[in-house]
Amino acid sequence: MTIEWQTLHHEPSLPGLYARAATRRKITGTTLPDSGLRCAVEVDGKRLAAYRKVCGFADDGLLPPTYPHILAFALQMQLLTAKDFPFPLLGLIHLSNRIRVLRPMGGISRAQVSVRVHNLQPHPKGATFDLLTTLDDQLGPLWEAESRMLCRGVKLEGEPVEQTWEPALPLAQVAQWDAPADIGRQYAKVSGDYNPIHLSAASAKLFGFPTAIAHGLWNKARTLAALADHLPKANLEVTVHFRKPVRLPSEVSLFASAAGSSGELRLIGAGDLEHMVGNWQPVA
Repeated sequence: MTIEWQTLHHEPSLPGLYARAATRRKITGTTLPDSGLRCAVEVDGKRLAAYRKVCGFADDGLLPPTYPHILAFALQMQLLTAKDFPFPLLGLIHLSNRIRVLRPMGGISRAQVSVRVHNLQPHPKGATFDLLTTLDDQLGPLWEAESRMLCRGVKLEGEPVEQTWEPALPLAQVAQWDAPADIGRQYAKVSGDYNPIHLSAASAKLFGFPTAIAHGLWNKARTLAALADHLPKANLEVTVHFRKPVRLPSEVSLFASAAGSSGELRLIGAGDLEHMVGNWQPVA
């Protein structure tokens, strides 16, 4: 498929995009657009420092491996609220996320972000698609990610394929932390992601959740911050599958295999509730 790229001269305004998302509640088709968005973005030092603090990253001179998601968020919002995108943004469920750090992300003050969608597939509860995001500097590709999203209620032809993942390596507890009641609001301030299900119990109940839940990408970022000494700084691929949401407030425990170029992880809550599972390995 040939992608028709549109280059923006500045980052989109989030308030307008949230207003657009709030007014779109219907599925309008079953075909993904063959277009993508590109934009040059600046790395704001104060925002980066605030992100590190909320997610637990030390300042090692490198962008945290999850930070390009923050740089791309407004562009992703514009793509997913465009008229030719067939699914309502509110209600999409983040099933899994894979990031690839291709080179060390140091000394980055300006980069180009690109976003597009592809790979529409049937799912037992609807349909899934992949949101692809890339970050390029003056030397070329630096970082890339795939977020698999579920839209409930979409009917596609074909047999749904459910993906399963179980750890194969011995895991030991390496960290434990609290997810406080306001972590959704804290993360929203540094990420721009003000999805109501993360902000308060009252707003979450409007979407069928008994209480607010933590952002999936905060769970991943907090996990990678805790595993900083476990993981390489580049030539790194980290895939996670989101299981049960982390209800706020909660205490969670991180289990991982031994430090090295490859390994596995699990994020567990009270009662051995599995919140997130995944692995890391060199980029293929």
